[in-house]
Amino acid sequence: MNVVVTGGAGFIGSHVVRALLKKGDTVTIIDNFDDFYDPAIKRNNIADLDCEVAPIDLRDEKEIHQLLKRIKPETIIHLAARAGVRPSIQNPKLYLETNVNGTLNLLEAARVNHCHRFLFASSSSVYGLSKVVPFHEALPLPQTLSPYAATKLAGEQFCGNFSYLYGMRTVCLRFFTVYGPAQRPDLAIHHFTNAISRGQSIKQFGDGSTRRDYTYIDDIVQGVLSAMTYEGNLFDIFNLGENETTTLSALIAMMEQSIGRKAIIEQLPEQPGDMPLTCADISKARRLLHYNPTTPLAVGIPKFVEWYKQAAGNR
Repeated sequence: MNVVVTGGAGFIGSHVVRALLKKGDTVTIIDNFDDFYDPAIKRNNIADLDCEVAPIDLRDEKEIHQLLKRIKPETIIHLAARAGVRPSIQNPKLYLETNVNGTLNLLEAARVNHCHRFLFASSSSVYGLSKVVPFHEALPLPQTLSPYAATKLAGEQFCGNFSYLYGMRTVCLRFFTVYGPAQRPDLAIHHFTNAISRGQSIKQFGDGSTRRDYTYIDDIVQGVLSAMTYEGNLFDIFNLGENETTTLSALIAMMEQSIGRKAIIEQLPEQPGDMPLTCADISKARRLLHYNPTTPLAVGIPKFVEWYKQAAGNR
């Protein structure tokens, strides 16, 4: 299969690209290597991969159309986005331009060039302050808590538009706090591991009672690859999580045990835009995608710490 992966040099993207190449697909990566975090990390993620890399910004409508016209992909896996809840509060316009306009540019280029399958990486953040737990895909979503979450919900809506209007098969995958080897250095598990290992303090926002559904990267990749062959509704939405929640305090304790060192905790007020709880109902994905997460947090954290130690030793 001829596949385009946007954000393919990033954390999730590079794992997805590696899995696609392993099963024999032809892959083109679209990634603009922005400086949200060190572009050298992204280049290193894909240094050993045999595929075309197009350094294009999704806001460049002309370049996107020209690329898709040339390669004629059968499937697009759209993982690229301006990431982060807290930074989106500081610069919402950038998130609108990248995550919404960029997604619209890609959908339009896919339509014009007859790409009939489009997978969109959405987020658990679209659920906002939902009182129904675990979160299921049919919940009404009247209010998001950050510009980042709003852009993800807007992306889902545009996917639904293109499915309805043009017969494009679009699948939105709501990821729940993904972690694992090559995780972005700014994300909590990677950041905490680095700080605790070095004897530096970590910032804990709130009293440690916030809960997250942490999802190991291998499980996410399995869900993404399964969505590539989904033949159900022309437009559909699936949660990809672990269906378990862990408090921030318990996460830190688990990391301390795996690292073999106590954390120095700097407690700070809760941050605007952060969700107090995420928990995925994955029964729909289990039933229709045969999604089957196999790495609980108690297994995934030691695996991540081991990767971190090996990576640090190679620096």
